[in-house]
Amino acid sequence: MRVLIVDDTSRARHSMKALLEVWNLAGEVREAENGAEAIRLVEEFQPELILMDARLPVMSGLEATRQIKARWPQTRIVIMSVFLDYQSLALEAGADGFVSKGDPPDVLRKLLGGILDPGHG
Repeated sequence: MRVLIVDDTSRARHSMKALLEVWNLAGEVREAENGAEAIRLVEEFQPELILMDARLPVMSGLEATRQIKARWPQTRIVIMSVFLDYQSLALEAGADGFVSKGDPPDVLRKLLGGILDPGHG
């Protein structure tokens, strides 16, 4: 599976990548630091899944989600944030799910299972 991880912190991107590898969910993984870069990479890379921080420089993850979903509606996007206020905004923007960065990793794993394989999630 092609995955794009979008976060302005390299440590967060590397942590997400490591989790996906442990869960055997990552095939090819690319990384972006902001929403504008994410859109460019979606066009080039066509990821099946995007894990995106809500608050990003240049273009927010919420705005990037709106634009990506308008052009590539089949792309699954999970918005992540430490701010729970972003949950409703993320879903309004078209995200397939929301995870608090403070949640245990199993919360993300369960959410991804439901998004990627709705019959078994």
